[in-house]
Amino acid sequence: MGTIQELIATYGYIAIFLMLVLGIIGLPIPDEVLMTIVGYFTNIHVLNYELAIFVSFAGALIGMIISYLIGRKAGRPLIAKYGKWIGLKEKRMMKVERWMKKYGPFSLVFGYFIPGFRHVTCYFAGIGKMKLKTYITFAAIGAFIWCFTFITIGKVIGVIHD
Repeated sequence: MGTIQELIATYGYIAIFLMLVLGIIGLPIPDEVLMTIVGYFTNIHVLNYELAIFVSFAGALIGMIISYLIGRKAGRPLIAKYGKWIGLKEKRMMKVERWMKKYGPFSLVFGYFIPGFRHVTCYFAGIGKMKLKTYITFAAIGAFIWCFTFITIGKVIGVIHD
């Protein structure tokens, strides 16, 4: 947490944006912790609440679009080559694709609140060739709700803490 606070205090909104992009792509950045710290910083007036939500939303959405594009371009070949080593054989991939076709858009919205799950839904949406317009629409809804929720929690916790 100290590193995240230090990065935000030093680099501000650009640090928030980049950490979210990289965290959504899959680097081990604790996104929920990041968002609550951002919320706390809005409470103590280090950051602007509305701008923090916008920058966080943009970072999360860009990270999701990058993940989708990686899944779309490289996902199938990588799974064909290495999937057997992690239990992703063709039969299982067909199940995942059917599930994504049926529930994919909603999994993008609600899956955002499940650490780890939000990362794989992005890749699987790309692998399953979900329409980009549909993907962006539901990914944006999920990203906004998630950013708003965790930043607001951080802001409220900051009010309680003060």
